[in-house]
Amino acid sequence: MTKLSFGAHPHLLGFEQLERLVERTSKTEGYPPFNIEAVAENAYRITLAVAGFREADLSITVEDRQLVIRGRQPEDQDRRVFLHRGIAGRAFQRSFVLAEGVEVAGADLDHGLLHVDLRRTVPDTIVQTIPIRTAAKAEGESK
Repeated sequence: MTKLSFGAHPHLLGFEQLERLVERTSKTEGYPPFNIEAVAENAYRITLAVAGFREADLSITVEDRQLVIRGRQPEDQDRRVFLHRGIAGRAFQRSFVLAEGVEVAGADLDHGLLHVDLRRTVPDTIVQTIPIRTAAKAEGESK
């Protein structure tokens, strides 16, 4: 069976990286759970369940159009003895690929939920007319 590549489609010029982006985002772990919602026409919110994490335990960066959210809790200093530990507190890294024009507007930590707000800036539509040269004109210009 032949694998169809996004970059090989004749109408998708300049989208060679699309397939790599799809592969990169498909390799995802289930922790921590998250929601993605559209809050307005050009605004989105990613919400991660980060119970037990403080603001100092979390970092949010944008690296090459990729939103990266990391969490790491400090080691238990008091050496508590758990009879059952059901609240996950392990380190994590969640990545989201951002489309061109999507920017992080801000982040809030509220009741164990980390909210990351995104907005898409819509560029102005530009119509450009391209002049058509004939072979005779092109030869005359090269002399």
